[in-house]
Amino acid sequence: MIPNLGRPMPADELLHHQTANLMGRVNESDLGWTEKIWFSIPKKDGSLQIDFGLGKYQNRNVMDGFGGVSRGREQWTVRGSRVLSSDPIGMGVGPLHYEIIEPLKKLRIRLEANDTQPIAFEVEFTALNPPFCEDRHLQHDEGGYRAVSDIVRYHQAGSVTGWISVDGRREEINSQDWIAFRDHSWGVRLDVGASPVDLKPARNWGEKEMANMSFLLNWSPMFMERPNGERYEYHYYLQMRDHKPFYFSGYRNLQDGSQERIARIRPELKYDDRSRRLLGGKIHFDMLNGDNRTVEIEVPGEAGFHLGTALYLGFEGNKHGMYRGDPFIDGEKIDDTMDDATLRRIHQLRDCPIRIREGDAVGYGIFESVLVGPWPEYGLTAERSFI
Repeated sequence: MIPNLGRPMPADELLHHQTANLMGRVNESDLGWTEKIWFSIPKKDGSLQIDFGLGKYQNRNVMDGFGGVSRGREQWTVRGSRVLSSDPIGMGVGPLHYEIIEPLKKLRIRLEANDTQPIAFEVEFTALNPPFCEDRHLQHDEGGYRAVSDIVRYHQAGSVTGWISVDGRREEINSQDWIAFRDHSWGVRLDVGASPVDLKPARNWGEKEMANMSFLLNWSPMFMERPNGERYEYHYYLQMRDHKPFYFSGYRNLQDGSQERIARIRPELKYDDRSRRLLGGKIHFDMLNGDNRTVEIEVPGEAGFHLGTALYLGFEGNKHGMYRGDPFIDGEKIDDTMDDATLRRIHQLRDCPIRIREGDAVGYGIFESVLVGPWPEYGLTAERSFI
């Protein structure tokens, strides 16, 4: 009997294999296995922002993606999904396209004009610093034994050129007024597909349950530059439950590619209680080498792409990696992302553009956050809690 190894594809011609499989097979059977691309490209004044993502779910035979625009309180999203095997090496879905021009240095993303929403863009990303890895995100089911997250991720800051069109109005994108951040991750990912019906239910995120729980997630890349041209970054990823950390990765990333580990962070941040949007403040970084550093953060403008419409935390019954057709394209416009009912529909997780200062170094970043339950130190009450 001849073993079914699958069919070689062009990637199998390259000398990149790391398991005894063809490139069309991953050495992991978990349905949560994902390889994901993410970009957030804000205008530095916080008035306008592009978000883009692409997900490959090898064991689900699905590729999906999204392209979106945040302008003040308005938000447009176009989503796409298709069967992976219909084009196993293509890096796109419908009008959404991702292109590698020069690995780790130059990339291009595109949302073509489409019939779903009146938005389109084409952006070329050029690296400002090398890519930097975060610590492996390994997390187990809190009520059992399965590894529900086992992810490797790197992120990178870049300058951008290109154009964006919203409602028929085109604007050029230049590196003076815009900046970009991207990441690339792969592994077993949380919250992919529908929850299994024959397992103990996952944590309930209803309003009654949230009033009695406390959960925090912060993920933030920050790019900074000194007057002498020195470039460096801070990045941290923190998750807490019941005010106790259960995952932390933090580094000061240097232009030569080296990393200095952050031992802990001491935030002095404030959020809007109604929307749970960051308002600004300071973050103190206690470095493992004994240094103590402080960055000042402000939030320019009202833009901030809510990732719920990109299926993060789910959206109207849909999750990442679900089969929806071949191809399937949909989307919507949100008129006011700060409306109470809308916030609960699109969730509080957003790519919030920030401006940063540390001494004579200034820069920009993206701040993602989820804070559930009361956090009085941040100005957040239990009564206004939502996911």
